[in-house]
Amino acid sequence: MAEHSLPILVVEDDPSLREAIGDTLELAGRPYVAVDGGEAALKVLAEQAFSIVVSDVRMMPMDGITLLKEIRARLPHLPVVLMTAYAEVEKAVDAMRSGACDFLLKPFEPQALLAHINKYELPDTGESPGVVASDAASREMFAMAQRVAQTDATVLLTGESGVGKEVVARFIHRNSARKSGPFVAINCAAIPDTLLEATLFGYEKGAFTGAQQAQAGKFEQAQDGTLLLDEVTEMPMSLQAKLLRVLQEREVERVGGKKPVPLNIRIIATSNRDMAEAVAKGTFREDLFYRLNVFPVAIPALRQRREDIVAIARHFVVEHGGRLGRTGVSLSAPAELALQSHNWPGNVRELENVIQRALILSSGPLIGPEHLNLVPRVFSEVPVAPAVVVSTRDVSGLPELEKRADNMKDLERDHILRTLAEVGGSRRQAIERLGISERTLRYKLQQYRDEGYFQG
Repeated sequence: MAEHSLPILVVEDDPSLREAIGDTLELAGRPYVAVDGGEAALKVLAEQAFSIVVSDVRMMPMDGITLLKEIRARLPHLPVVLMTAYAEVEKAVDAMRSGACDFLLKPFEPQALLAHINKYELPDTGESPGVVASDAASREMFAMAQRVAQTDATVLLTGESGVGKEVVARFIHRNSARKSGPFVAINCAAIPDTLLEATLFGYEKGAFTGAQQAQAGKFEQAQDGTLLLDEVTEMPMSLQAKLLRVLQEREVERVGGKKPVPLNIRIIATSNRDMAEAVAKGTFREDLFYRLNVFPVAIPALRQRREDIVAIARHFVVEHGGRLGRTGVSLSAPAELALQSHNWPGNVRELENVIQRALILSSGPLIGPEHLNLVPRVFSEVPVAPAVVVSTRDVSGLPELEKRADNMKDLERDHILRTLAEVGGSRRQAIERLGISERTLRYKLQQYRDEGYFQG
């Protein structure tokens, strides 16, 4: 990947080979750090970010396999390529099980080393080196995202709910010339229709009841930076025409205002729907679709990039383990196999929820398959059109941890799902009882579906 700012970590106890590898990387214009052993490697890994580790296997006192396992426990997202002069099957199998990307057999040509680095290294993620891209599909997608980041083109990110569209949007922003500017995100599905226009475009004092002072909208807040329009297909048709004009003219007019404000922003939009189908059904403007679809990037579902599953899970174990005071916890081999076998309808968001629950339920240093709770939930179908499936689990049947949940999100979820069940799955009646819009209910149910509480 050209102009990669993250350095490469070289771990080699042979001074001559260490120098030769350094010369190869220097001639290729790649920054690197070279150390003489595993302990030194772990020290510098704690101090700075790297795109990849290239390590010898035969080292003393810490060999490359041990170093690899330490890296997997501490930085599960970081790729490692091992070098060895001994083509031993046992070591190769052990290393691959422990998470090595590949082997380089000594002696190797400089181009072979550079090819392995280009193939496996992390994308340059700027301020966030934690992007996990172990699968070839992910690496290709991030490489495409990095290329478009160098331009000001409007980007349309598509993919199922929970695949990480905002993660990719932030990656594009951090790798763009606008990275020093603001990144502003707005979820078009989460804001009521009556507030969305004022939130997006801003308003002047006295524009409507309660507008006691002027307020800049999300477009103005993103000036010189990036604006993410999340789930843009949920935007009401009445606002789509105004959005189209903003994109065409690159200026915004506040609600109640008369003077347009010039904009210098980059637009990224996301959708978990088939946008062509939405256009065909008349729920999304065709001209707006083409205005947003300048550079489409499709984000694969987690089941389509299975080499990412364990790597992402390890990343969440470290991230949430540290937050929960559970440092040093790791996934057992059977647990990793169970994770790889699951279909992940909720994608990365579902995986993150599973790991957080497993960290709470497990008490020892290993997370086993029994802590993952991946057994398919039992749902009861309700005859409505379209078919909706609502969980009929009684509160007394929930795990003890869930019964003690007292935060507002849990209470809101229970109330909405209970109401939906009471009206036989009728969303129209549920909306009337709950006093919310159809779009808000749809958004909430999508969240609960991702978390495994609702299916439909």
